[in-house]
Order: sequence, then structure tokens, then C-alpha cells
Amino acid sequence: MINISETAQSHFTKLLEQQAEGTSIRVFVVNPGTASAECGVSYCPADAIEPEDIEMKFEYFSAYIDGDSKLYLEDAEIDFTTDQMGSQLTLKAPNAKLRKVNDDAPLFERVDYFLKAEVNPQLAGHGGECTLMEITDDGFAILQFGGGCNGCSQIDVTVKDGIEKQLLETMAGEIKGVRDMTEHERGDHSYY
Repeated sequence: MINISETAQSHFTKLLEQQAEGTSIRVFVVNPGTASAECGVSYCPADAIEPEDIEMKFEYFSAYIDGDSKLYLEDAEIDFTTDQMGSQLTLKAPNAKLRKVNDDAPLFERVDYFLKAEVNPQLAGHGGECTLMEITDDGFAILQFGGGCNGCSQIDVTVKDGIEKQLLETMAGEIKGVRDMTEHERGDHSYY
């Protein structure tokens, strides 16, 4: 579920040596499945372990995964690096803001997840976003763009060379193309 690098394991071991006997670490997500999701790692005294927690045993310590955070921590990675600037603990949880869907989930759910996890973070740099409105019977994903994408002169490039190309590669045979249903009128809301 969570990959904790050897350097991070060593770091946690050193930190836990300074804590009370039986202290572990807890990995969790605050506000899971929302845009404000935040991942965290904290000390977990023995009396704070909950029955629904999931234990991951390592050589010198245990890590407990908050039961409510389990699905959002799938594919998470914790690493500890040292360079000229100092040391840093990093936690990457690609599913914290959005729960990963199974490969056998309905096509609409898989396309929606792909847009939210892969496309919208890229569009957010320009203040934009897209929403899957429907998948037609003939296999076209119909998208609605908002924010900075509304009125953008590059929307055709984004749709055809970006989103459609990625979707056709990722869901070959299931999606035939992408169509934009947004009326791209210029205005104060547009990104230039």
C-alpha cells in the first residue's frame, strides 16, 4: 500500500528511539478525497492505535495506516533525502485528493478519474478545469471546460493534442475521441 524507502525507515527508527517504548508512526490523510486533502505522518503511542488501523511492520518499527485513509494512501511513497540544502522527508500520495478507481470500474468513472487526476492539475496552472459531462453511445467523451479554459484561444490544442491524445492512448478501443461542449466566449474570466 505505502512504500517507505530505506532512508525514510532509518529516519523513523532514529526518531522513534527518542520516544516512549512502543511508539510507532501513523500515516493519515486529513480531508481525504477533497481538493484540500493533506497527508501526514505523526507519532502513534501504543494507546492511540485504533481497531480499524492497518499495521505495516518494518524491521525496527510499525507504521499504522488510518482506516479511513487506506484507499487514499494507495500507491503512496515516503522518502527521506539529504543534499546540500539539508534533509527532507517527502510524502507523495497521488490518490489523496481523489480515490483511485479500479481498472474494471465503469468507463465513465475511469475517464472522470483520469481527468481529475491527470488533466485538471495541468489545467489548474492556467486557472482552468474540465468536467466529464457524458460518454456518448458512439464512444466520445463530452467535456465542459471552466475557469481559465473558458475563452482560451488554445482550447482546440488542449482538447485534440492533449486530452484526446492521452485518453486514446490510455483507454484504447473504449474512447473514440473528445468533444468540447463549452461556449468559449471571451471575457474577464478568460486566461490570456
